Amino acid sequence: MGSLFRSEEMALCQLFLQSEAAYACVSELGELGLVQFRDLNPDVNAFQRKFVNEVRRCDEMERKLRYLEKEIKKDGIPMLDTGESPEAPQPREMIDLEATFEKLENELREVNQNAEALKRNFLELTELKHILRKTQVFFDEQEGGVNQTTESMTRALITDEARSAGASMGPVQLGFVAGVILRERLPAFERMLWRACRGNVFLRQAMIETPLEDPTNGDQVHKSVFIIFFQGDQLKTRVKKICEGFRATLYPCPEAPADRREMAMGVMTRIEDLNTVLGQTQDHRHRVLVAAAKNLKNWFVKVRKIKAIYHTLNLFNLDVTQKCLIAECWVPLLDIETIQLALRRGTERSGSSVPPILNRMQTFENPPTYNRTNKFTKAFQALIDAYGVASYREMNPAPYTIITFPFLFAVMFGDLGHGAIMALFGLWMIRKEKGLAAQKTDNEIWNIFFGGRYIIFLMGVFSMYTGLIYNDIFSKSLNIFGSHWHMSYNKSTVLENKYLQLNPKGDYEGDPYPFGMDPIWQVAGANKIIFHNAYKMKISIIFGVIHMIFGVVMSWHNHTYFRNRISMLYEFIPQLVFLLLLFFYMVLLMFIKWIKFAATNAKPYSEACAPSILITFIDMVLFNTPKAPPQDCETYMFFGQHFIQVLFVLVAVGCIPVMLLAKPLLIMQARKQANVQPIAGATSDAETGGVSNGGSHGGGGGPHEEEEELSEIFIHQSIHTIEYVLGSVSHTASYLRLWALSLAHAQLAEVLWTMVLSIGLKQEGWLGGIILTCVFAFWAILTVGILVLMEGLSAFLHTLRLHWVEFQSKFYKGQGYAFQPFSFDAIIENGAASAEAE
Repeated sequence: MGSLFRSEEMALCQLFLQSEAAYACVSELGELGLVQFRDLNPDVNAFQRKFVNEVRRCDEMERKLRYLEKEIKKDGIPMLDTGESPEAPQPREMIDLEATFEKLENELREVNQNAEALKRNFLELTELKHILRKTQVFFDEQEGGVNQTTESMTRALITDEARSAGASMGPVQLGFVAGVILRERLPAFERMLWRACRGNVFLRQAMIETPLEDPTNGDQVHKSVFIIFFQGDQLKTRVKKICEGFRATLYPCPEAPADRREMAMGVMTRIEDLNTVLGQTQDHRHRVLVAAAKNLKNWFVKVRKIKAIYHTLNLFNLDVTQKCLIAECWVPLLDIETIQLALRRGTERSGSSVPPILNRMQTFENPPTYNRTNKFTKAFQALIDAYGVASYREMNPAPYTIITFPFLFAVMFGDLGHGAIMALFGLWMIRKEKGLAAQKTDNEIWNIFFGGRYIIFLMGVFSMYTGLIYNDIFSKSLNIFGSHWHMSYNKSTVLENKYLQLNPKGDYEGDPYPFGMDPIWQVAGANKIIFHNAYKMKISIIFGVIHMIFGVVMSWHNHTYFRNRISMLYEFIPQLVFLLLLFFYMVLLMFIKWIKFAATNAKPYSEACAPSILITFIDMVLFNTPKAPPQDCETYMFFGQHFIQVLFVLVAVGCIPVMLLAKPLLIMQARKQANVQPIAGATSDAETGGVSNGGSHGGGGGPHEEEEELSEIFIHQSIHTIEYVLGSVSHTASYLRLWALSLAHAQLAEVLWTMVLSIGLKQEGWLGGIILTCVFAFWAILTVGILVLMEGLSAFLHTLRLHWVEFQSKFYKGQGYAFQPFSFDAIIENGAASAEAE
């Protein structure tokens, strides 16, 4: 089989590069993205490797670029992103890049520092302006009632000591300080003044209406102006210490009105000058950032490529001459020529005269698993890898999942209308994928939807198909070909008898509806659920058994590829026989019942004589004698049924000890004959060794399995046998979720139609039109939110479980590790994602 159905064949290679050509060659391999390097210095500290200084220089350049990016985003300047990926610069270009980034960072920091200093000066002048204005109001109020106010303030500010000494109430000169303080600190500030000064100060305050900008972080803060009157130097010192403790800013305020007016005029002049300088500074800063924004994306790409190259070179070894670098790498076997061409291009770019050497190595290590994907298959492969990365060269379920996953989803979600909504959403994402991919949002939910756009589209298309089969569109049916049932009753009889049923012998034409279900079943009342139950339950079991048989057949491809003869004979064949003789036989009984028994047939093949498949299967397994059938009916559905059923059960039961004991006993016998304990390759999982030179046989075992004890082999085989036998029963029952979710989805759609939309459809007149519009909007929201999104997610998870557990457990081990090539595209994408997250 091709690489679509198995992972690529891999080879372990040794690469020899001249020191002067190593950088260019690794750069070409990074652009190619097909080589996974191994670390040949696992015991060497990261700070002791050869190119650690270059990596540090790249880290420093990244730091400067992140600083520039932060400043650009702060100003809301768009960054030019052409979508192109420039080539990795030559090592000598690092000096130019470092000089450019250093110049930009220094210039920007200097501009920011100057702007901050100017803003701080502007803030101080603005606060002083408000102080001069507010204090003028305070002094004007004082002068208006100068005699009474001065006398009362003087009395209030006479200290207790002065009173106790009997000081006279003569004229007293009051001192004052003025400043600004954060508005939220003002109440505590006032209480502290009162307590610390024992009420011997007089405080006046007024709010500054417009918020002020903090020059440090650019936040808007609300402040208030205050003025404090006091008497004596002792209180002055105490007041200033309290102001300092509350981080209030004090400003000089002249006592004379003329001096205050002169200072206010000087402040206004300086503020105007500062505004002019600040505007010029901001314009210069904006020009610097706009120029940097044009190249920032390309600079990030270049620096990350340089860093990735030197990080990769740190994985290499130096030979004894210090002139040659030696690397080991996993490469796809089919791409070796492409890799050699890339190495030649790198050598030519570097000007080296010595060509690189790529040698294949012999190894018994398990290679990484590499499945080639495109934008269509990538999402399906991700579903499989989420369960576990396939072992090397193991059968890949992803190609089959492309069909089975949306189909099983559609069995549960089958509705033509809901499927159309989902398909249109997926189609819109596919048509707009280039523009949507370029947006690179960090919204995880949207990224999940967009990454699975092809899955969503196929699930929608398949749901439309099953919706046509069910003849179900928003809980209603389409009468395309005309019903093949007709009523022999008059209209009044039908309307007055709720539980009236049509007689298939007289009311059915005999020919089935051409495609899907007859639309009459959608309007049936009494037996609609009964009919849908029987139909959907049986198709769920049929699809489930076929799906499991296909999974067992997939294990045959694994055994033949790895030449695992023991597993082929004593695992695959008994498992397939067990599944066919019990569960596939039950499926055949369903088809026999559908073909032989009908309501229009006479006894013994009439509807009344049809046996229950479930009871028949239970009697078969327990060797019970079937109950006596109704009169004129036969006990069995076909001749020799009893004998065949007994034979099938005995053979199926006989397969259990074969699965349980045959393989361990043969391994034990092989070890005795070889007189080696244990023998290499005789394991419970595979009888072949590892990988030789990345060849086609491997992945079935490993060094840890070759040392497996015989007792562990018996235990593992017992677990696998019990799991398969019991799992065959539980997994078959598990597929009934197809029936359950399909019925639940149909009933929810019917409830929404009956209890929501039908209310609006019954309204009449212009008012009814308004009501219908509102009801329809509500119904549409519930339909999309509950039936499409929530029910769709539920069906998706159930489908995922059926593939991971019921299907893949039959053949898929998923014990490999992913191929992670050195790729610039992946490194840049991850770097951009982490930068957005920060």
